[in-house]
Amino acid sequence: MSRADGWPGLERRYGLPQRDVRGLEHELAYRALARGDIDVTDLYSTDPEIERYHLEILRDDLHFFPDYSAILLARAGLPARVRRALDLLDGKIDTTAMERMNAQVALDGRSADAVAHDFVSRLAGSSSPAPSPSRLSLFWQYTMQQLLLSGVSLAAAVLIALPLGILSARRPGLARIVLGGAGIIQTVPSLALLVFMIPVLGIGFAPAVLALFLYSLLPIIRNTCSGLLALPTPIRESAIALGLPAWARLRLVELPLATRSILAGIKIAAVINIGTATLGALIGAGGYGQPILTGIRLNDFGLILEGAVPAALLALLVQGLFDGVERLLLPRPDAE
Repeated sequence: MSRADGWPGLERRYGLPQRDVRGLEHELAYRALARGDIDVTDLYSTDPEIERYHLEILRDDLHFFPDYSAILLARAGLPARVRRALDLLDGKIDTTAMERMNAQVALDGRSADAVAHDFVSRLAGSSSPAPSPSRLSLFWQYTMQQLLLSGVSLAAAVLIALPLGILSARRPGLARIVLGGAGIIQTVPSLALLVFMIPVLGIGFAPAVLALFLYSLLPIIRNTCSGLLALPTPIRESAIALGLPAWARLRLVELPLATRSILAGIKIAAVINIGTATLGALIGAGGYGQPILTGIRLNDFGLILEGAVPAALLALLVQGLFDGVERLLLPRPDAE
């Protein structure tokens, strides 16, 4: 929408009068066209949706858009055998071949891995069958990735946020700085925070874990601080009168009485963490976000549910586990 070779340049070249022009995810634009929600959108000439929705392609007779060709970029240290394998693709994927492969995925329901495997096998003169991982194995893989993302980031957040919450309860000045900083992090959009991590940590597991860790801090710090500050003054004074040092008062009196509030903060952080972890797929971290993104790109509602439903169930399961731990560790409020 702001690039010179995007809408601004197109508007100038053709003298277009439209003013209500908006950006839209490419895969969603075709459905919007089919429903009549929009009138015109940009496209890729190899998109199978052109045939599916019987769309009319407008000719770029003023030649605003350049011809785009795909090229392969590889690290200098890539093994020679891998480079030779990639050389098989040089000049072999024309518009027709790519459109045909895209159609097999989007219209025929085949996996992208299988279609690519068959294409490369034909180039190499091989007829080996395409690998076909089962839905169960993929589900297990996504589940392990999701649990690893959420588990590592939440554990790190607990280790850091609990001491910060305790210090914040002891020092009001520090509390304003810590809670303010954690609150500012919480207001940063999830996708933006993930993108901010890429220049520092690259893509994949590490930036996703760091982003989830930062998002988990505020609920734990705030609930720990609030739980400690909410303790009745007579209890504090009784502990001091007994001659308990500060560390013993914290360990034996204050933290046990604030456990309910602390567990609530960790539970909130865990549920938020699991939901946000699905965005990790955008930067190659995997998890339940992978089938969701693939389903959006392929217009496959079933694939979207394969990621969305397990993520929701996992969040409910984690919440139930924390409720169970709370019942085991703490007496009911009305118990004598």
